[in-house]
Amino acid sequence: MEEQSERAAAAPEVANRGRPLVEILSFAGCPNHLGAIELVERVSGEVGLEPEIRVLDVPDQDAAQRLRFLGSPTIRVGGRDVDPHAEERSDYALSCRVFRTEAGIAGEPDERWVRDGLLLEARDG
Repeated sequence: MEEQSERAAAAPEVANRGRPLVEILSFAGCPNHLGAIELVERVSGEVGLEPEIRVLDVPDQDAAQRLRFLGSPTIRVGGRDVDPHAEERSDYALSCRVFRTEAGIAGEPDERWVRDGLLLEARDG
């Protein structure tokens, strides 16, 4: 797992063919940051994938706007937010994120969303 800055997130992906790219975007102090990493690692293992996981720090509001950051944590697989409702949103902000899952409001995305994103990217990527 790599810890990267916003600038590295914009670098083109060339050498990672065959491994889904998972980006976990958060800001310093996010209480759900580690849980999001653990969720991705666990679900990846369950589906038999070894994605490249990049943890990206979003340092300020300007970066949140540029990165289309919907709050911390944000999990993207192949550049797509795992939350199926994310495309409808544009409230980019340096804030904590909550997810409306079948189990209720949560600080991490539904594991099914992560699984679906990984499998889709492995198939199409």
